[in-house]
Amino acid sequence: MKVVAFSGSPRKEGNSERMIRRVFDILEEEGIQTEMVRIGGRLLQGCTACNTCFKNRDESCSLPPDGLNEYIRKIVEADGIILASPTYFSDVTAEMKAFLDRCGMVGKANGDLFQRKVGVAIVSVRRGGAIHALDTINHFFLTSQMIIPGSSYWNIGLGGAVGEVEEDDEGMATMELLGHNMAWLLRKIQE
Repeated sequence: MKVVAFSGSPRKEGNSERMIRRVFDILEEEGIQTEMVRIGGRLLQGCTACNTCFKNRDESCSLPPDGLNEYIRKIVEADGIILASPTYFSDVTAEMKAFLDRCGMVGKANGDLFQRKVGVAIVSVRRGGAIHALDTINHFFLTSQMIIPGSSYWNIGLGGAVGEVEEDDEGMATMELLGHNMAWLLRKIQE
């Protein structure tokens, strides 16, 4: 089994990635292969609603190459995905939003390409707006017919400065339980 995580943060090794790594620690202990992909700070164009993906139905986006088609292949090949973003003005980063919109269109154009995969949303936040950002990612999962495991609280971590999220004991404990629940669900789906 494999889980691929996409970090929407422009900060390398920032709070969003540290939260992903906490979930990865549990998944790897459970024998699940993991991969991290950074999309934050990349130039991902937003969806133009050209609908070429619906005409071609080739599991790809027709916009000029910017990495998105490689990301789609990674999702297709994975059993589960983690999407993580810091909170920017009460929502996900622009790169994450472009990722969601374009992957969502390609998925729908190709018969709900991501259905029944396990999806986990993670949001880092300095103070407020995290629930809206979490909902944005979860809406992608739900409309893609994906399965979302829960934890003991919302999948958020508090921290502004790089690394500060690791001082959020409750947030990190939430990530650990999320890792266990994701691993359990992945195994149940494989049975």
